[in-house]
Amino acid sequence: MESQLLLFVIEVLGTLAFAVSGIRLAARKRFDWFGAYTIGVITACGGGTIRDLLLGAPVFWMASWMYLAVTGLGFLIVCLFKRVLTSSSRSLFMFDAIGLTLFVITGVEKSLMYGFPMWVAIVMGMITGAFGGILRDVLINEEPLFFRKDIYATACLAGGFVYWIVALCGGSALLCQSLCAAVILFLRWGALHYGWHLPQMRETEETTTANDTAGPK
Repeated sequence: MESQLLLFVIEVLGTLAFAVSGIRLAARKRFDWFGAYTIGVITACGGGTIRDLLLGAPVFWMASWMYLAVTGLGFLIVCLFKRVLTSSSRSLFMFDAIGLTLFVITGVEKSLMYGFPMWVAIVMGMITGAFGGILRDVLINEEPLFFRKDIYATACLAGGFVYWIVALCGGSALLCQSLCAAVILFLRWGALHYGWHLPQMRETEETTTANDTAGPK
């Protein structure tokens, strides 16, 4: 019972963080109020919805009106502090990183609650954390963070892997959650401040030059 309550609290906090990040971007794109709220709901609930469908679990936001209400709270926060939230990219990073971290933890723990092996839980953690942001970016016509060179999905997988290692070593649930969160936040911080990224796929220079020279046929 306590674990379910903790999971609910983490999920609500993650919903608020991701809702703010989505509504903030919608405000930058000058969406109307309904459009901005819709983007907030999709950002906050998209990843968890895909996770629950894959796990065969009841979709979390359909079990309680709380998640839609929390998204509404995120909408009010953006409206009240719009100047602060939309003037700095750091605010987007902060809310996105918090939401990402909390949702990876809920994805891992919910998968384990349903009896799935740890490798599935790690993948579900990534889906829960990252896929709402993919839907958000597609709908607002931005290149998804998931596919950019920034460490994003990799941070989710790394956090899930650390959760697994700590659990194997007999660590408590709180220690697993804390170290998982620390790894994700550290990697996202490094990607923002130091440009950490994975190697990019590139065409060879010869192929690129030949294509540019040939032009359209």
